[in-house]
Amino acid sequence: MSKIKIAVVGASGYSGEELVRLLLRHPTCEIRIITSRQYAGRKVEEVFPRFTGQELVFSNPTVAEIASECDAAFLALPHGLAAEFAQPLLEKGIKVLDLSADFRIRNADTYKKYYKADHPAPRLLKDAIYGLPEIYRDEIAGANFIACPGCYPTSIILPLYPLLREKLISTRDIVVASMSGVTGAGRKVDLPYIFPECNESLRAYSPTGHRHLPEIEQELAVAAGVPELKINFVPHLVPMNRGINSTIVAPTGKDLSENTVEETYSKYYSGEKFVRVLPKGRMADTKFVTMSNVCEIGFACDPHTGKLVISSCIDNLTKGAAGQAIQCLNIIYKLDESLGLC
Repeated sequence: MSKIKIAVVGASGYSGEELVRLLLRHPTCEIRIITSRQYAGRKVEEVFPRFTGQELVFSNPTVAEIASECDAAFLALPHGLAAEFAQPLLEKGIKVLDLSADFRIRNADTYKKYYKADHPAPRLLKDAIYGLPEIYRDEIAGANFIACPGCYPTSIILPLYPLLREKLISTRDIVVASMSGVTGAGRKVDLPYIFPECNESLRAYSPTGHRHLPEIEQELAVAAGVPELKINFVPHLVPMNRGINSTIVAPTGKDLSENTVEETYSKYYSGEKFVRVLPKGRMADTKFVTMSNVCEIGFACDPHTGKLVISSCIDNLTKGAAGQAIQCLNIIYKLDESLGLC
């Protein structure tokens, strides 16, 4: 097939840079446009020396220019800005894969509550397909508009989805403690994220009301088949560049054997290229998923408390952002899902 012509809108952020890295080695994609208001007119190798030898130049094009040059556009923009591009590009027949939070939450009122602003394009919410391939593959395959999941939600939804679907754990009192590398905060100059503040420090933040919470609860409720599901979600910042480790404690509501958990994960994920379920009793480790599109899941039943302890790790920039978006692109174009990924 001919090359898929790609625009990366917001290519100078961490997720945008990761998209460029992965797309440059994708055998069926050709990057035609990379945008950055800050670096417009500069060669990509000047901003990111790792891309030395590439002829790409940052620009600040119009929607019309992107539509005339490209088949698909990745939007790697802060929340609130993606709608500026999503709606007009969709109207021009361009496939849109949005890495921001703008279209992940299906309810505009919920979006306003957590993002403190009216939704920029509420009419588009019904058109966005949640881009978690292992759960929504069939919907993604026929989609023009993908709302790519957040990094924390990916690390939490994938391990919990099968267990909730099979009603092996309770929908009440699920507790999640997640730890993320500093790139999860985006490429910005902000005191809490500079090296002296992060180094030798591990701290919780937003212990209630984190912006990813409604997205997580929305998808877990769908998995459980209930109208509403609430969890405790406490994110932490850890002094490493990339990676997420989510430790989940879930009440089982009954005697649950590790064999049953293992069989359930096998039922849902045995054929998945990017979900690796570990042998029972072994916990996931961020160092084994760094720079990959893999979600690693470990678990152990605790007979002392009657709870299930789950450990899940992803690379926040790959399976938690750029890699998963490319996995969705591969599905849309009926390609091998692993093209450009590892």
